Amino acid sequence: MKKRLILFVLLLATSASTLLAQEKTHEAAMLFGLNQPLLLSGFNIEANYFTKKMSFDYSHGVSLEYQGSSVTGDMKAQHLVAHLPYSTGFGIGYRFTSWLNLRVEPKWHRFEIYYEGEDRTLANRITAYNTFTLGLGLYGKWHPFEKKENFL
Repeated sequence: MKKRLILFVLLLATSASTLLAQEKTHEAAMLFGLNQPLLLSGFNIEANYFTKKMSFDYSHGVSLEYQGSSVTGDMKAQHLVAHLPYSTGFGIGYRFTSWLNLRVEPKWHRFEIYYEGEDRTLANRITAYNTFTLGLGLYGKWHPFEKKENFL
């Protein structure tokens, strides 16, 4: 299922970027996070859309696991782990230059808490709750092959 989703998203991103390449005042990008698969055993995808002065994004993380060294404090002392079935949100921002933008980003996170080593079933779940965060993000983008006229 994940492979099909990734393939679909790549195809969609390629199609969107081809269409938008003709219109220089608008850009689109599809991103995949590295922190989520490397540190949290999950997956993240983000879509960005840029106009001349504005930036917009939507991101969605799936199946994030806070365990091992990512658990600290009281949770570690109580041998708890957190499973996030999803973490999602959007951002809207202002472009200072073609490569630098500042975004306001509200996000919604779903936490499910379990004892370390237990199966992640409804019967074993200790508690579940949602959190909402509001943050600022300063983003830069770099196109190393921007001047190339081929696929790169």
